[in-house]
Amino acid sequence: MAHSAVDETSDSGAFTRTASTFRNFISRSPESQFPAEVGRYHLYISYACPWASRCIAYLKIKGLDKAISFTSVKSKWERTKETDEHMGWVFPASETEEPGAEPDPLNGAKSIRELYDLASTNYSGKYTVPVLWDKKLKTVVNNESSEIIRMFNSEFNDIADNAALDLYPPPLQAQIDETNEWIYHGINNGVYKCGFARKQGPYEEAVNQLYEALEKCEEVLGKQRYICGNTLTEADIRLFVTLIRFDEVYNVHFKCNKKLLREYPNLFNYTKDIFQFPGISSTVNMQHIKRHYYGSHPTINPFGIIPAGPDIDYSTPHDREKFSS
Repeated sequence: MAHSAVDETSDSGAFTRTASTFRNFISRSPESQFPAEVGRYHLYISYACPWASRCIAYLKIKGLDKAISFTSVKSKWERTKETDEHMGWVFPASETEEPGAEPDPLNGAKSIRELYDLASTNYSGKYTVPVLWDKKLKTVVNNESSEIIRMFNSEFNDIADNAALDLYPPPLQAQIDETNEWIYHGINNGVYKCGFARKQGPYEEAVNQLYEALEKCEEVLGKQRYICGNTLTEADIRLFVTLIRFDEVYNVHFKCNKKLLREYPNLFNYTKDIFQFPGISSTVNMQHIKRHYYGSHPTINPFGIIPAGPDIDYSTPHDREKFSS
């Protein structure tokens, strides 16, 4: 049955995210089923979605946006099919319907759901973004953001404008993996466990874990510029996409209100630092972010009212250069 993340709660009232399904890997090897080639792949994203935003961030900072095209869906979920009630990501009917969103240029699909149906006749999972699409084989290569960013980091270096940037360097890989693990459970997915909880107990457990992890980040970032040292890594991009949404959305909409991001000096300056890294700011569309969250979850925000603020300017000076190596 067609469903979305909002429906993934257990009998205890806790949010339980299911795994992604398409897990093929693009390789720089020409013999691969999915070889790294200029112009062969297309990335479908939503600027609103943090998981998809990881991928578009990589596309920009690695200099792959000439080799891999991309399209963003509309910000708010809408009906994806006339025959059922499923709400999900849809494409606009025209280039002008919503700034930043575009019609599907490859398949003429009306929704992300249609792409999944094109790729698999018996697909029964969620219709999520990102979707990394193979134009040649007309199928979904991968829909797991953590794997897509690894491909973008290493497999396209022969055609990337910024091939020298390695966000998963061998000496730091064990530390990055360990950091990703606690940040994912406590923060990236933690805000969803707060927001989609349907009972008080699971919410309280999730919100306590979230703030423990944020306090840990604050402490680490008091000693070094980035989360795994003084070099920007994959772990920073994965953390950033949640932090940039925190005060604007998660604080209000997901009841993550024990403390604002702005009340953490290190975390707040760190978020501004990442935002100002070349290429990153163009991947943050706060209008799409706020329209999506406040407009797509009627069980949480039934009237779809979008809060007026706080309209934070992340381009203002930060203090993170004090850690420059």
